[in-house]
Amino acid sequence: MSHNDLDPSHLETLDRDLGRLSTLEQATAYVSRPVIGLGVGLVFVVFAALLAALIFGQANNTLVVVIAAAFGAYMALNIGANDVANNMGPAVGANALTMGGAIAIAVVFESAGALIAGGDVVSTIAKGIIAPESMGTPGAFITAMMAALLASALWVNLATWIGAPVSTTHSVVGGVMGAGIAAAGFAAVSWGQMGAIAASWVISPMLGGAIAAGFLWFIKSNIIYTEDKIASARRWVPVLVGIMGGAFAAYIALKGLKQLVKIDLGAALLIGLGSGVLIWLVMIPVIRHQSEGLENRNKSLKVLFGIPLIVSAALLSFAHGANDVANAVGPLAAIVQASSTGDFTHAFGIPIWVMVIGAMGISFGLFLFGPKLIRMVGNQITKLNPMRAYCVALSAAITVIVASWLGLPVSSTHIAVGGVFGVGFFREWDAERRMRNVKAAVPKEMRLAPEERRRRKLVRRSHFMTIIAAWVITVPAAALLSAAIFTVIRGVLEVS
Repeated sequence: MSHNDLDPSHLETLDRDLGRLSTLEQATAYVSRPVIGLGVGLVFVVFAALLAALIFGQANNTLVVVIAAAFGAYMALNIGANDVANNMGPAVGANALTMGGAIAIAVVFESAGALIAGGDVVSTIAKGIIAPESMGTPGAFITAMMAALLASALWVNLATWIGAPVSTTHSVVGGVMGAGIAAAGFAAVSWGQMGAIAASWVISPMLGGAIAAGFLWFIKSNIIYTEDKIASARRWVPVLVGIMGGAFAAYIALKGLKQLVKIDLGAALLIGLGSGVLIWLVMIPVIRHQSEGLENRNKSLKVLFGIPLIVSAALLSFAHGANDVANAVGPLAAIVQASSTGDFTHAFGIPIWVMVIGAMGISFGLFLFGPKLIRMVGNQITKLNPMRAYCVALSAAITVIVASWLGLPVSSTHIAVGGVFGVGFFREWDAERRMRNVKAAVPKEMRLAPEERRRRKLVRRSHFMTIIAAWVITVPAAALLSAAIFTVIRGVLEVS
């Protein structure tokens, strides 16, 4: 080795070169990350198409089913990327779950909800929005469902790209409606069913917000504002977890086990009650152990709400999988039925491979593209801690479960974001109420000016107005896009 090889200036140059190389590697990894995600997503879409081709073999309309399976897989990816953020955002925003932990829980429970309890809502999406008999021919019906799938997927994809948490339920319902109108006129739409669905879109976020605010009021009144917070938490946190577990058990008994054994509503409620009491008893020593040595202050309560928040996030993921898998595979299931039998006017079963495509697509979409919107929902609407996030997740879970039980394809986006707003607006009201109570004791010169009080609002009004605007535009936008795609497809088929 020569003397020059050991020259400090040479070593400094080498360090700079290595530094540039390291920076280049980091930049390459950052840039290639979206490319890898797109590549994996494309592989999944191709897999779904090949699966459909393998199952249908040489049957009639195999090509149509293969294309529809690809569109359904694409839609499922977009649901995972956009909608699941509403389930996991509160837990991540409250720092109760890491991003990796949230994704792992969501993947497992979204898939379980879709495969175990997704069938009823799928039937509503495929059969309840348009009157199939108005289509005239199986070909027109299939084309309408294809247009609805592609249009709703494209709209949700655009919304995810710009960072807007729109409703995938709105998108697919708008797509089905738009294609139905383009195919057979306004008479094709089941306006009574659309009215019920539209009413649920208004009611569900208000109900989600009210339930979340109610739980937060209960926690504040019975735990946070008490003299001995830890003792109050030992008494009430197990009860709250028991309520959540009981709701989950009743839902599984009512819907998830119906393939094996028939359980009526009364029996399911008894199962839920028994399970809730058992979980409450199990959680009593768990919470007592967790609370040992904790100081009597609000910060200590966050530790005790860790388990309830994680469980509630899992419950919400299960409910979301049961409810929103319909958005991906409802039109696909209708296409499969019409293609294989020629019958598109009667009820049908959901093939297991169709449900698998929906469940896998939601999971892949969440894993590949979900973190962006998870952060937005968890951090940018209002400040969340574990107690507030628990209220949001539990209220959303209960509302989605009830909607899925009734067979209504409500928007989980509306429900979850409604819960976030409900918590935020309740905190504003509670802060104003408490301020009025102590106002008389505060000298006038020390009170906040009205402008300062407005500036300290706990819910970002700009986000509120933006989200409402996105909700309003989604149905007509998806409908117009679907009608245009249907017209193009029909024109191509007529030319060929």
